[in-house]
Amino acid sequence: MIQVYKDKHEISEAVASLFLQQAQQAIAANNKFTVALTGGSSPVDLYRLLATPAYADKIDWTKVYVFWGDERWVPLEDDLSNARMSFETLLNHVPIPQENIFPMYSPDASAEVYAQTYSDILKRVLGPDGVFDLILLGMGDDGHTASLFPGTAVLNETEKWVDAYYLEPQNMYRITLTAPLINKAKQLVVITFGDKKAPALFEVLQGERNAQQYPSQLLNPVHGDLLFVVDEAAASKLA
Repeated sequence: MIQVYKDKHEISEAVASLFLQQAQQAIAANNKFTVALTGGSSPVDLYRLLATPAYADKIDWTKVYVFWGDERWVPLEDDLSNARMSFETLLNHVPIPQENIFPMYSPDASAEVYAQTYSDILKRVLGPDGVFDLILLGMGDDGHTASLFPGTAVLNETEKWVDAYYLEPQNMYRITLTAPLINKAKQLVVITFGDKKAPALFEVLQGERNAQQYPSQLLNPVHGDLLFVVDEAAASKLA
């Protein structure tokens, strides 16, 4: 499913409302809400909006458990850290217990070792089925999502929940949830805006099947819902 909005401001309002709805429903049904956040620039306005009283005051943050879809393997204080951005825009401004927040980084382990540790944490919080209530994702100009980049071996993963690898073009390690785990979620939301995303969005949604080149095509929920929330610019090439 795709929803098209005028601009990123309208996108942020729409996803904030969905976030609030999903949180309230999950807490009412299961006494907890599990969410994986996304990084980059796309969700900054969304996170700031969620931190305002209009949204933050309507969520029982003591029952919210926060993970990330992927991360650059850099210290939490690094400007490139997805977690740092999330703390600065949202998590530092809401009453969520620190023990409910699980950054995708450890200074005491390698990326590959911590991928297994993070998987163990997920199994403890989510249970053996590994079902998130909500996973927020972005999409790059090249059609990647999370740290599922074109032509990387992680695209072929079928068993692991979390994987880590060295991404040569960026000269850094990345750690990511894998497609099999992502697709277990009850709700996937892909936030995409700007005309630079238009060619990839067209290929992902209406082009020929080629997940090795456009990894966002791997998004295919087993039982949940997939929603692309985009602006008019990103949607400009869609039929």
